[in-house]
This record gives sequence, C-alpha cells and structure tokens, in this order.
Amino acid sequence: MKKIIGSLGVLVLVIVVAIGTLTTHNVSENTLDKLREKYPEKHIPSVDHSKFPQLQKKFSSPREVTAECIACHNKSAEQVMHSNHWNWEREEYIEGRGIVSIGKKNAMNNFCIGTQGNEKSCAKCHIGYGMDEKGLSFTDANNIDCLVCHDNTETYAKASNQGGAPVMTLDFNKIAENVGPPKRTNCGVCHFFGGGGDNVKHGDLSSLMFYPTNEIDVHMDADGVDLQCVDCHTTEQHTIAGKMYSLSSMNHNRAFCEDCHTSTPHSKEILNEHTLKVACQT
Repeated sequence: MKKIIGSLGVLVLVIVVAIGTLTTHNVSENTLDKLREKYPEKHIPSVDHSKFPQLQKKFSSPREVTAECIACHNKSAEQVMHSNHWNWEREEYIEGRGIVSIGKKNAMNNFCIGTQGNEKSCAKCHIGYGMDEKGLSFTDANNIDCLVCHDNTETYAKASNQGGAPVMTLDFNKIAENVGPPKRTNCGVCHFFGGGGDNVKHGDLSSLMFYPTNEIDVHMDADGVDLQCVDCHTTEQHTIAGKMYSLSSMNHNRAFCEDCHTSTPHSKEILNEHTLKVACQT
C-alpha cells in the first residue's frame, strides 16, 4: 500500500511540474508574441524622407544637411541645445554648494580624465561639429549633428580628431534620405565604447549589444522583442530619460523597470519576491 501511495505521489508531482512548465512556456510565448507585434512598429520612420526635394540636392557637408533638417523641424534645434547630450553638462545638487552644472565639459573622471586639451578627439562622441581647444559655439544651430543620432543606414561615422566632423567621403544624400528614430547602432557607437574602449566604462554595454542574442540581452535579442535603446530610454523634446545606473541626486529623467513591467512580471510567484529586497536595476 505504501509503495502504491508513494508511486501515486510521485506521479502527481510529475504532472504538476509538467503542467507548470507548459503553462509557463505558453505564457512566455504569448507575451513574447504580443511584444513582437508592438515594438517593431515604432522603429519604422513615420515619413519617407527620400521623397522630399530638399534632401535630393547634392550635399557637400553635413552642416548643409543640418540646415535642411532644422528648416522643417523648426523646434528641434532649440530642444537639442538644451539637452545634456549637446551641453555635456547637467544640473545636480551638491550638499553645501547648492545646484551646480557638472559634466564632461568641466569635470574629471577615472576613465577619460578630462576633455580639456583633447576636445577635437573627444568630440567624436559629441552631437555637434566644430569643437576644438577654443570651444564650440553651443548657440549655433548649424553645429548640431542630426545624422549621428538619426542615420538609419548604419553607415554614418565620425572622423578621428576632427572636432566632431564625420568622415567626409560619406554619401550624405543617402543618409539624409534615410533618417528615423535612433537605433542601437546610433546610441552604441558612443555609449558602448565609453571610457576609451569596448565595454570599458559601464561593464554591461559592449559592441555585442549591436545585435545581441537572448543570452546577452533578453530585451534586445534580435530574434526576440528586438527592443531599441529608446524604447526604454524614452525621449521628450530631445531629453532622454535614464542616464545611468548611478542615481541622480535630484532624481530627474530616470527610467524605471516599472515603466514597462508590473511588480509581478514573472509567472512563478517566487521569482516576483526578489523585488521586495533587491532593486530592479540591480
């Protein structure tokens, strides 16, 4: 009798585990299918820029492209020139000093030390043109590099030690006609190489993120949901939410896991309990 009861117990346990596994798999697949339907739509440019006659003329410099961009997007220049990406600084509160402006422009860090004296080289990761030891006119809209963030051909590239100017042999017409929301390639060309090398500064941002597998990043897996950086780091008036994993003392423009996920994202209850004691970002 004990053997029969024991055998039945084992059988019941196997059935319960099997049902749980199948249910979890189905939930995961259904959720993934819904996300696959939702997010790729956002990556398609809303306008076919190749149809615009303004972009079909021959461009000899990137500044000429910028002039056409801001002629139509007539509020974008002002928005960009108020952004952290443009100014290389942001306001933070420091105890005893109050609100101060700090950033690459006037601070030192353990990776790049400082931009002073290296402006023309550092500007390879600035969204503008014409930076050198004398500085850059941060109020001249023609110095804005629209293409470094909005090129969707994945061919745009900044030249080394040229103050933020791109490689001048690029086909600016083709790039200008194929712009859209920033892709991982736009963000990653700077952020994946922060601190002077691939995966140096952040430790979890490397060139593998350009086209990651599921094992590298579950969110950006090209065969999965295939999210872009800006799907989570949402943007309003060219101000991008979420700066880094270190916290802003003023708690401004932060991105949260809960912006997309509920407090119980997992089908197994025990997995949801980790948020009781561990921050989602951790």
